[in-house]
Amino acid sequence: MKKITKAVFPVAGLGTRFLPATKASPKEMLPVVDKPLIQYAVEEAAAAGITEMIFVTGRGKRTIEDHFDKAYELEAELQLKGKHDLLEEVRSLLPANLSYVYIRQAEAKGLGHAVLCAKQLVGDEPFAVLLADDLIDGVPPVMQQMVDVFDEYHGSVLGVLNIPRKDANQYGIVASEALGDRIHKLSGIVEKPAPADAPSTLAVAGRYILKPRIFHYLEQISTGAGGELQLTDAIAALLQEERVLAYEFDGARYDCGNKLGYLQATVAYGQRHKEIGPEFSAYLRDVVCKM
Repeated sequence: MKKITKAVFPVAGLGTRFLPATKASPKEMLPVVDKPLIQYAVEEAAAAGITEMIFVTGRGKRTIEDHFDKAYELEAELQLKGKHDLLEEVRSLLPANLSYVYIRQAEAKGLGHAVLCAKQLVGDEPFAVLLADDLIDGVPPVMQQMVDVFDEYHGSVLGVLNIPRKDANQYGIVASEALGDRIHKLSGIVEKPAPADAPSTLAVAGRYILKPRIFHYLEQISTGAGGELQLTDAIAALLQEERVLAYEFDGARYDCGNKLGYLQATVAYGQRHKEIGPEFSAYLRDVVCKM
């Protein structure tokens, strides 16, 4: 079984929930303390041994490309002013063993279509998919956990978490049977079911490892929920042919696709930031005491 060396980042969405902040800047570039969301996702993939980062972009996403490009003027300025720590931080975005590739999604046709856009770049290899607005704080990083599961079971893996049943209509929900500790074998998956119709409370949370056969089904399915090509529909078809696993990852997930989740992530990451963590935590305690 081939190793996971490629990751797809669907980043063509408009980010309308964060307007006007996302009018001229991608939602994936929203900072959590001092790193944009997309950088956290790339670092998670790199920590799992992934070396080729494939971004499925759209209009107005050029700043993502600029972020992962060399900034000669900025580096020269930091060097001149002796800001060596910041210089190393900037240079760390471009480690020699990583490559960054970009492809356009001309129309917003859903997550399934975004993944299909990467077919020619992925080729005949298993690959990861990471949604940057799902910021997941895990030790080891969640994608590393999932790569370990893939290496053991040799099947597609979906990262899942338990949610309140009332929220089932916001997620892809899996039907499954336990296979091992935190590991389940899928028997079905449905996109955003009504809570009463949800087959379980295990929800897919923005992390996937998929075998290349998924592209066949992405090319065959019709539009689903929301008039889009749904990745969940292709996975439902795939599991009729191959075993697909759900893995309850160990980590805290912040839904940075909405304002509350984004603020919760900012607080959590701010409290443990090496530069301002203690001071920020003291500030929060002071605010709570005054309420």
